[in-house]
Amino acid sequence: MKDHDSTPLTDFTELPPSQMLDRAQEFLAEMKTRHSIRHFSDRPVDQAVIAAAIAAAGRAPSGANHQPWHFCAIGSAEKKKRLRELAEREERAFYDGKASEEWLDALSPLGTDADKPYLEHAPWIIAIFGQRKGGMYDDGEQQNYYVPESVGIAMGMLITALHRSGLCMLTHTPKPMSFLHDLCDRPKTEKPYLLLVVGYPADNATVPLHSLKKKSLDQIASFI
Repeated sequence: MKDHDSTPLTDFTELPPSQMLDRAQEFLAEMKTRHSIRHFSDRPVDQAVIAAAIAAAGRAPSGANHQPWHFCAIGSAEKKKRLRELAEREERAFYDGKASEEWLDALSPLGTDADKPYLEHAPWIIAIFGQRKGGMYDDGEQQNYYVPESVGIAMGMLITALHRSGLCMLTHTPKPMSFLHDLCDRPKTEKPYLLLVVGYPADNATVPLHSLKKKSLDQIASFI
């Protein structure tokens, strides 16, 4: 390994094998209770909870440690109303002709359509952007690396952190999402990746049966 500035690893805690398995299985059981929902309560969620979850996502590994992401947490009623208007405009175009029949058939078991009331009802919408340039110091010039991979990992960590905080969420990706640049006051050089709807479930919240069908371990993993 090339010489580089480093510091001893002092905050790693090794667990006995039995505890490792217990914790892995406990985490699996917890993640089995994570569901995407489309009926949210308008109950407020403390901004500090959202901030802590985003800070956890910011600990994700990234290409060259450039951390090429920005999370815009939208809590303003006015901003959320405008967001819904813009997102539904794109969704109507999607469902009215842009999407193939195959794609619409795949979405059908989830009960989705162009109406997105949760974009106003949920207390928080987090818009997630990837940064093509900027480096460690956000200079806007240095190239970033493995941006989609890095942002994807951070988004997964954010979803997990929010779930562990006792919140529900929904991933939403209207296409295109270029309207988010102006709405969130972000530069055009950043790429919007995802809207994450966050809050408490409404009293009438449901989970599509189709979403409960998960591939088995044998289907998603191999040990060689």
